[in-house]
Amino acid sequence: MTVEQNTSEHAQKAEDTQPKRILTGVTTTGIPHLGNYVGAIRPAIQSAQNSLNEEDQSFFFLADYHGIIKCYDPKQIHESTKAIAATWLACGLDPEKVVFYRQSDVPEIPELAWILNCSCPKGLMNRAHAYKAAVDINNEKSDVDPDQGITMGLFGYPVLMAADILMFNATHVPVGRDQIQHIEMARDIAGTFNHKYKSLFTLPSAVVDENVALLTGLDGRKMSKSYGNTIPLFGEYNPQVDPEKQMRKAIMQIVTNSQAPEEPKNPDDSVIFEIYKAFGSTEEIADLRAQFEAGIAWGDAKQILFEKINSEIAPFRERYFELMANPKELEEILLMGAEKARRHSRKQLDKTRRAIGIKPLAKLK
Repeated sequence: MTVEQNTSEHAQKAEDTQPKRILTGVTTTGIPHLGNYVGAIRPAIQSAQNSLNEEDQSFFFLADYHGIIKCYDPKQIHESTKAIAATWLACGLDPEKVVFYRQSDVPEIPELAWILNCSCPKGLMNRAHAYKAAVDINNEKSDVDPDQGITMGLFGYPVLMAADILMFNATHVPVGRDQIQHIEMARDIAGTFNHKYKSLFTLPSAVVDENVALLTGLDGRKMSKSYGNTIPLFGEYNPQVDPEKQMRKAIMQIVTNSQAPEEPKNPDDSVIFEIYKAFGSTEEIADLRAQFEAGIAWGDAKQILFEKINSEIAPFRERYFELMANPKELEEILLMGAEKARRHSRKQLDKTRRAIGIKPLAKLK
């Protein structure tokens, strides 16, 4: 082993033992589906539960101010906030062990966003993927201003995201690959402020888990509410419709090919098998693969998938509907989390304001 390798390993071990602040935000514009559960909810909760360092802190927030960037339906924002909060709690998030709050309950965040706006280069925002994509769509049309229909909310979205992160000096931010740029921008924004005023903000790192499954939807495309191809996690409460039956009905709608029941099937070309891999054990996955190759009826394969998913989700279902029927409990939990969050944010904002010269003119008796 070289000296450089030895030094690098020691540095990595030291970093691994340092306390982490992990921050996860969820935009409040939709009702959670199976893809959200596998891709974000389950791994985040498991990470918080399995932290080996007792000094690690986890922050989870409902990003309702981010939600209004693209959603102009007040009812949808409100219902989504309720459903997402109930989902995370029902799936095992412990509000006593983490900081679980609603973004809009922490007024220090938008104030910090404004302060960061005042030192953030406009050119940095010009390079944001979401803004560039919106401009590209306009440029494809004739006689249309490149910025038509683009709000300041969309344009300045990365600054608000930076404020979410820097307010709590988060060290690690789990994101999908499409969000890595925003973490890099948060680092740039923090670095600019630290250099111009005072070193107050930690430079965050993006955490991309390559092992987290991105589920395919019922029609073979990425599972997304915008495609209308999702499998409901809990379904909509309806006394006439069993939520378990809603899930089974959705799974039975997965698109398959026209192969006969007795024909051998390629599991690697099957949406059913792909989704099953996110839930089954190694032995169970191998067993289902063998059944595909031996020739299994599509209906039987879907039933196996349903039973496997339901065995994991069913224990959470009762708690979810209990919370949905009792919004007062949800509100109390969120306000408790907001107070915990503000213990951090008040201090951080006060330091920030003083750094830029906004502070009392004199001490008063």
